[in-house]
Amino acid sequence: MSDSPLANWWRDPAVVLATGFGSGFARRAPGTAGTLVAVPVAALMLHWSLPWQLLLVAVVVVLGVLVCEHTSRLCGGGDEQVIVFDEIAGYLVAVIGLPPSLLWMALAFGVFRAFDILKPGPIRWIDRRVHGGIGIMLDDLAAGALAALVLQVGHYALG
Repeated sequence: MSDSPLANWWRDPAVVLATGFGSGFARRAPGTAGTLVAVPVAALMLHWSLPWQLLLVAVVVVLGVLVCEHTSRLCGGGDEQVIVFDEIAGYLVAVIGLPPSLLWMALAFGVFRAFDILKPGPIRWIDRRVHGGIGIMLDDLAAGALAALVLQVGHYALG
C-alpha cells in the first residue's frame, strides 16, 4: 500500500469520498462496506419529501462522477475496488420514495447489492462499455434504479 498512489488517501478529500471514508479498503466485500456507509444517509433522507430526496441524489451523482474520475485516474484508470462512492449513490437511488423503516432499508440493501453484484442485462452492458467517472457511477445507478423499481412495485403490491 505504501507504493500505491492511494497510500495517503486521507489527505485528498476527493479520494476520501470516493473510497467511502476508507470503507473501500475493506479486505472483503468493499462494495458492501461502501454501501453500509450510505445507510445512515438514507435513514435521514427517507424522512425528507421526495423533491429533497431527488435533489440530494442529484448532488451525490454529480459529486460522484467527479470524485470517482479523479480517484480512478490516480489509480491508472478503471473502476478500482477501493472506489465505492458509486455504491453509496446506487443505494440512495434504490431507497428513493420508500417508507422510512429498517425493513424497507434492509430490503433495498439486499436487492441493490444483488443487482450490483449480478449485473443483469443493461447493467452489465453499461459496466463493460461506459468508462471513466460516468461509467463507474452509471452501472451502480442503474442497479439502484432497477432495485428501486422492484421495491416500489413490491411496496405498491403490499398496499
